[in-house]
Amino acid sequence: MWAAIKARLRRSAPAEEAPVAGPPPSAPSTAPRTEEREEKRRPAPAGPSAASDDAPFTDGLLGRRLKEETVDDVLDDLEIALLQSDVALPVIERIRRDLRKELAGRKLRIGADAESAIKTSLEHSVQAILARPPIDLAATIRSYPTKPYVILFVGVNGTGKTTTIAKIAGWLAQRKLTSVIAAGDTFRAGAIEQLLVHGERLGVRVVRQQEGSDPAAVAFDAVQHAKARHLDAVLVDTAGRQHTNENLIEEAKKIRRVVDPALTIFVGDALSGNDVVEQARLFDAAIGISGLILTKLDADAKGGAALSATFVTKKPILFVGVGQRYGDLLPFDPNWLVRRLFEEGSAG
Repeated sequence: MWAAIKARLRRSAPAEEAPVAGPPPSAPSTAPRTEEREEKRRPAPAGPSAASDDAPFTDGLLGRRLKEETVDDVLDDLEIALLQSDVALPVIERIRRDLRKELAGRKLRIGADAESAIKTSLEHSVQAILARPPIDLAATIRSYPTKPYVILFVGVNGTGKTTTIAKIAGWLAQRKLTSVIAAGDTFRAGAIEQLLVHGERLGVRVVRQQEGSDPAAVAFDAVQHAKARHLDAVLVDTAGRQHTNENLIEEAKKIRRVVDPALTIFVGDALSGNDVVEQARLFDAAIGISGLILTKLDADAKGGAALSATFVTKKPILFVGVGQRYGDLLPFDPNWLVRRLFEEGSAG
């Protein structure tokens, strides 16, 4: 994302006011001038007001002040770049407010450029947006008062939801947590077969019924199976449904009533841009979601979907999919995403 933003900003690099003037020059005697230069080279005293080496701003006397009208121009260009990076408009408005507050009237330290200041301020804003209370899934399952811990997975077609459920089962197994998968996508025989293959590879039981069966009944059977065998978790797959399909939304609500999941996770495709944001918002409104998993983030050079989805839903991202292997599901780390979005040379 930063590469696209930087390219846009460089078309109209922000101007800066002249450095804050010091005392007027005295007679052309070189000795006092040399002493002044030596004084400026001495380290600043340690303390909260001292700027760090990588901080672009300064509160000291020396520095160049960013013009407020120039900040407005920068924010206009930034808005276009963020839109092109699939960042939703409500997120852009929040970022604009953050950057105006941090940039307007601030002074750049000697040696710092406006681009680095914008990047630093933008990173701070993104970090604040991503700072949702995390869900430690393994710890939550272990401490849950009653077993099993039921997780319901929802999302639209083609997001990789079924494969993600298998990855979660493998992730739990690595942490010595047992699970069973409910093949609740009874509208698509391929989904049942896909889960059976994954279950065999992972050594995880898949509870299923015939194609066209009641998905809520499948989920109920899986919960009873887990209770009888004292398993830790039940992972409930559902039919990939468009958020506008009222019949399938009602089916998901029925599953919720029958198994009362402790966690409802929306699985979205990061490559779908602002579509995934709208999908997550509408699923949250219709069903209520607890968190998100975003797939295909390894192929998403823009990164705006991840940023926007968590901001709009106000729900944390639990995991991100970065490949097809079982191990390519990573617990979400906001700092990882910030580094990925703003690393130099990144695509997008």
